[in-house]
Amino acid sequence: MRKMLPAGMDSFEKIRRSDCYYVDKTGMIAELLHTHGDVNLFTRPRRFGKSINISMLKSFFEIGTDKSLFDGLAIAKDTGLCEKFLGQYPVIFVTLKEVFGINYDSAVRNLWEEISREAARFSFLADSDKLTSRDKRKYQDLCNETGNVEAGLKQLSSMLYRHYGRQVIILIDEYDAPLQKAYENGYYDKMVLLIRQLFGYALKSNDSLLFSVLTGCMRVSKESIFSDLNNPVMYTLTDNICEEWFGFTDEEVRCILQEFALEQYYETTREWYDGYQIGATRVYCPRDVICWCRQLLLNNGTYPKNYWENVSENKIVYRLVEASDAGTKHDLETLSEGLCIDKRLLTDLTYRDMDEDVESLWSVLFTAGYLTQRGERSPDGIYHLTIPNREVFGIFKREVQRWFKNTHKNRFTGLYEAFEKGDPKAVQDQLDSCMRESISFFDGGNTDEQKESFYHGMLIGITHANGRWVVKSNRESGKGRSDLAIVNPQKRLGILIEVKYSKTEEELPEKLKEARGQIDRMQYEDFFLVFGIKTVIEYGAAFYNKMCSVEKN
Repeated sequence: MRKMLPAGMDSFEKIRRSDCYYVDKTGMIAELLHTHGDVNLFTRPRRFGKSINISMLKSFFEIGTDKSLFDGLAIAKDTGLCEKFLGQYPVIFVTLKEVFGINYDSAVRNLWEEISREAARFSFLADSDKLTSRDKRKYQDLCNETGNVEAGLKQLSSMLYRHYGRQVIILIDEYDAPLQKAYENGYYDKMVLLIRQLFGYALKSNDSLLFSVLTGCMRVSKESIFSDLNNPVMYTLTDNICEEWFGFTDEEVRCILQEFALEQYYETTREWYDGYQIGATRVYCPRDVICWCRQLLLNNGTYPKNYWENVSENKIVYRLVEASDAGTKHDLETLSEGLCIDKRLLTDLTYRDMDEDVESLWSVLFTAGYLTQRGERSPDGIYHLTIPNREVFGIFKREVQRWFKNTHKNRFTGLYEAFEKGDPKAVQDQLDSCMRESISFFDGGNTDEQKESFYHGMLIGITHANGRWVVKSNRESGKGRSDLAIVNPQKRLGILIEVKYSKTEEELPEKLKEARGQIDRMQYEDFFLVFGIKTVIEYGAAFYNKMCSVEKN
């Protein structure tokens, strides 16, 4: 019987107990043990398996673990390492993903709740003969969410050390999530101080600590968070250490597709979800691959979806576009052509840096996974950055379209009037003007079909901004699907637009003729019959770079 895909699961133990398909990343354990320091920070974009991997570490090291969870996995072959480390240490595991609130006090309450929940896992401490009465009172305070929250992890590690006589491993997932939320809600400085104290107590000069592992998206500035720690070991997107343990390699993706008889979708999977470079290794976004394969198995369509759509982090792209000067617009246009831009990345950031200047935003986009590197860093610290794949390209396209719509919304009145008057020359002039001032993200993509779709998308954004119009895209009409069918119910007016992409300026008239001929041949005007439309105006539109030609049928 074929295994299930672990869609939506972020627990190693749950995946293994549910007998789900698991991409074996246990080799990370051996590499970590050979390279680790007292404090180890892994920074990867969201949806790259950080939570699964850190829960895997918990399952491996924790005293009392079910050792059979690792049967048949790569780490089980290293019998000496397993004998020494598997199930041999007390482990504290907290996630800071939910440590946020509309104000500082509510965020602190959520931090208390997370620490109290973890303390409650070790209920045996309340009766331990290795702890003093004072220790047991402190333990009850942790469970009851009283005392100093910033000292909570250190106190719990000290009790576990005394109970077991073995040093403790501390695992912290999504360590930077509270800082992001605090920045968005106006209590950033207070949260920075709290997290600095929490880490300072637990991770510096803590005799109970064997080592710690933290995961997050951003390498937050040492001065703000890690100032009290001595030389934490960083595993970032540019490092050639542990690079293959987050994300799926090409070989791993081929195995998944083969396991579920989806080999015919390999090229599509690669085009949409591959392209990230961590260190010198190319990887796919793992969550997206799992969701895509699940979509195929459920017969829920064979066209890939953008699984990053509508996530809050996408506003970072919009902020970059909104803050664009002439140089940034040129960089965005270069990215839209599938090329690289050269940038110096800031290795230490704070969330406040994102508003300082546009150059900081490039670094944020890189750490968040919207851009990736190509090749190696130059000797003077310059990286070649590009958009990794079609999925992320779609995010850029949408955010540029949103910026385009918001920026030009007051200028569209003349364009709407020209469409309704049946004036193709005025329509062409208005579109030319808008595109000259915009970012050329609409003609991106590798194929003519993709490039055409971006101009199509631009027109969707513009026409949807007209509150008086009903706009339908790719709707069945006549003998096919029209690109855009627009209805003005008040005027009982219909507008048809067929879009074509031209490879050269000279080819524009030929493509325009093709668009008009397609409207006639496919009888798209039939779409309007159910609306009681009296007048239908038909336009062919051909685009090349920032130029367009428009004619009325």
